[in-house]
Amino acid sequence: MEEAVRDGVAEQRERLMESLRIYGAHYGRLSRRFAAWLGLHSTDATAVLEITAAEERGAPLSPARLSERISLSTGATTALLNRLESAGHITRVREHSDRRVITLRSGAHIQERADEFFGPLAHRLDAVMSHYPPQLLAQFEAFMADLNTAMNGYVADDDRTP
Repeated sequence: MEEAVRDGVAEQRERLMESLRIYGAHYGRLSRRFAAWLGLHSTDATAVLEITAAEERGAPLSPARLSERISLSTGATTALLNRLESAGHITRVREHSDRRVITLRSGAHIQERADEFFGPLAHRLDAVMSHYPPQLLAQFEAFMADLNTAMNGYVADDDRTP
């Protein structure tokens, strides 16, 4: 790759990564506000959001998968799930043909509370996105999927991760 082109890509990568970092910081603050609003510890609220998002994607999480997603040990995840289940925020069900497999589901009220909290933001984001052509948004989705694949691969490669 020609050096001038490479430099342009590197500069653009830096600008995009900074924008994504800022977005991530906003997401983190919003998650902490959601946790406080629900009266939960931020880790508990993060788990609830992960469980709900996985359900919405049609791929509910197991406790082990949740543990990976929120970077907790198995024991810490079990304690967290016990708290969330006791409060009625989640349920653990054995809906798989292999009855040893546990699936995590959000409690009946959680989606309603999440919609109440995040609904106004969704409307703002919809308004912003409506200014862009669907083809551009589809390209951006593909770009984000590629970035996530590259980052997941890097994180999964224990030999290269410092």
